[in-house]
Amino acid sequence: MTHDCLILGGGVIGLSIAYELACSGARVRIIDRRQAGSEASWAGAGILPPANQQTAVHPLEQLRGLSHALHPVWAERLREETGIDNGYRRCGGLYLARSVGEAASLHALAASLADVEIEMCRITATDVAALEAALAPLAQSGELAAAYRLPDEAQLRNPWHLQALIAACRSRQVQIDDDVEATGFHVRGDRIHAVITTAGELQANCYCLTTGAWTFALLEKLGVETGILPIRGQIVLFHAQRPLFTHVLNEGPRYLVPRDDGRVIVGSTEEEVGFNHQTTDEEIGELTELARRIVPDLREAVVEKTWAGLRPGTFDGFPYLGAIPRLSNGFVAAGHFRSGLHLSPGTARVMSQLLQGQQAEIDLTPFRVGRG
Repeated sequence: MTHDCLILGGGVIGLSIAYELACSGARVRIIDRRQAGSEASWAGAGILPPANQQTAVHPLEQLRGLSHALHPVWAERLREETGIDNGYRRCGGLYLARSVGEAASLHALAASLADVEIEMCRITATDVAALEAALAPLAQSGELAAAYRLPDEAQLRNPWHLQALIAACRSRQVQIDDDVEATGFHVRGDRIHAVITTAGELQANCYCLTTGAWTFALLEKLGVETGILPIRGQIVLFHAQRPLFTHVLNEGPRYLVPRDDGRVIVGSTEEEVGFNHQTTDEEIGELTELARRIVPDLREAVVEKTWAGLRPGTFDGFPYLGAIPRLSNGFVAAGHFRSGLHLSPGTARVMSQLLQGQQAEIDLTPFRVGRG
């Protein structure tokens, strides 16, 4: 059987595109160099910041708004189709500042969100303690320079979401092949004729590269330069005996994400170290101490696990979405950096439209492949 689309990469972007295509009746195959859902998609914390589809003007904001609207719909649909709860919760977020500079940044963020009609309310230290008892020591310490609440912030559990996507794809006859790595391409004229893999040559009507940080090397084989590079992010997982707080806690680029079972994910770093998945004592120690300063009760919690993921960063902060230059049946969806999970349903929608020869509902010009 010739597949309509061969997707290279089984992370959240590839799985989401496959699911969207399969829902439209397309025959889809996914190959992954390791195991589907085992790289950066699995490693993240699952934070879904708020976005407003109605007020979004720039295509990136439109993609965020579309994704934000689709997440609860997908969560319900995946649960109905697979019986798997992906952990989607509209839990709200608290944004904390302990310096004048951080407070100024939060004030600017609140103003920019107000412009697009997203609610971000400044609250007092007393409010913080009332909302989250676990933050009372911080609130009473006098260290808080500012605090804001985003009621529309949400989260989901990455491993559960990936399990649900894999199950939903398979139920719709998507073929998922683990441990199959793409190593090259056969190109004839303006078309990819076949993908060379460790399992032999594979053919389809069209091809989509969703290989995250590894996309740079594959596109080089097609004569296309991109600014994709791996950015390591290290994470600490605590396990408390009971849930300690309910909001996502944000301080600058760092975060604490609570799960319903008492686990807390703390992250994350941003390091250019190539394809190095190793954690470091220094960074893990800093994340652990940060978490315990913000939530002192975590001093009694067990550090259950630490890990690192390689997020696909780009030089301008925009993912690459669209056709590969000079190829009529080759496409890319990669480079989402820290927003892969957040942007995955919107990316799936617009890429499935392209892959089926339709006009994407969002202008993808700012995301074009091969941009300077």
